[in-house]
Amino acid sequence: MTSSETLRDAWYVAAYTSELEEKGMIATTLLGDPIVIYAKTDGSPVALEDRCVHRLAPLSLGRVEGDHLRCMYHGMLFSAEGAALEIPGQDLVPKRACVRSYPVVERSGWLWVWPGNPERADEALVPPVIGMRHPDWFLHEGLLDYDASSDLIITNVIDLGHLTWVHRESFGADEAWAETVPTTSPIERGVRVTRWLREIPPIPPLGKAADHERLDHWTTFDFFAPGVFHFYNAMYPVGTYDKYAGGEPDRADETLLYEHYTQQFVMPMTEQKSRYFFTWGPSTRVGNAEEGAIMREVNYQAFAEDQAIIEAQQKIINLDPSRRPMPTVHDKAVTLYEGIVRKLVREQNAALGAAPALEQAG
Repeated sequence: MTSSETLRDAWYVAAYTSELEEKGMIATTLLGDPIVIYAKTDGSPVALEDRCVHRLAPLSLGRVEGDHLRCMYHGMLFSAEGAALEIPGQDLVPKRACVRSYPVVERSGWLWVWPGNPERADEALVPPVIGMRHPDWFLHEGLLDYDASSDLIITNVIDLGHLTWVHRESFGADEAWAETVPTTSPIERGVRVTRWLREIPPIPPLGKAADHERLDHWTTFDFFAPGVFHFYNAMYPVGTYDKYAGGEPDRADETLLYEHYTQQFVMPMTEQKSRYFFTWGPSTRVGNAEEGAIMREVNYQAFAEDQAIIEAQQKIINLDPSRRPMPTVHDKAVTLYEGIVRKLVREQNAALGAAPALEQAG
């Protein structure tokens, strides 16, 4: 994928805030860029190119000195803005002695990095998220690395028809997930997908839902560019679909048996290596922390199932990258989302004065 096809003008989750608090410095890779994140004395994060201008050594092997970062290969000192402040043994510090600085913000327990044009880094574009310590949810966090393109992970998440076949062991999903076509609509910088699954086994069988062999299951998710997934599930007694005539249920409905929520973030490290951050858990209204811990283990099992098929898929694609996938009825949301990303990339390229390389493809 060329740079003109990549969405860089967007906020990507790069790490958990807790990781920076524990380590003081994080080395990562985002869209092929080596990045080091550290905290200033006031606790605010800094994101710099993880590559010293002198001998190209990683600054993540360096030392934080106040608000600055020193390379521990030959001792160059860099400011939080990326400018070299000191070159040991050399009085003159050239203006070109600098590393790239990336916009970075902390939001709800995650560190978000903008790898594109810093002049377009609008914090209002950080997708909405629920923090790890939100009082309405028992959320557990996790992380998984894939040897696969982020695009494959994104299409897997948007098309949940795969639950029937990939997650029968972990979630116990039945044929309804594959046979029920959801309702799809565009939202700002993303897509929304909703569906009722009627008379299916509870997923997961916890709380009051465990007392029902069959129930009506309402699902809705928003997927925001560049890779932020919000997925809400609510389970009700059979007949609730008819009660609401197939429309969205009232979350205050006292017949609610169980509800849970997950947030997932796809981080493209390189073209074929991705990092996957996630949280999942029940609400404090119907669940408890112990059930949240159970769901975390189920989630890891499910993601291991995803990882196996996605990494195998990547190997097959690599044999002949010219082969294109054939869409099915379940790909409406995927197609809509890909169109939204192409539009954002065109806007990004236009802002840079670049030719709209995707105009014909889009």
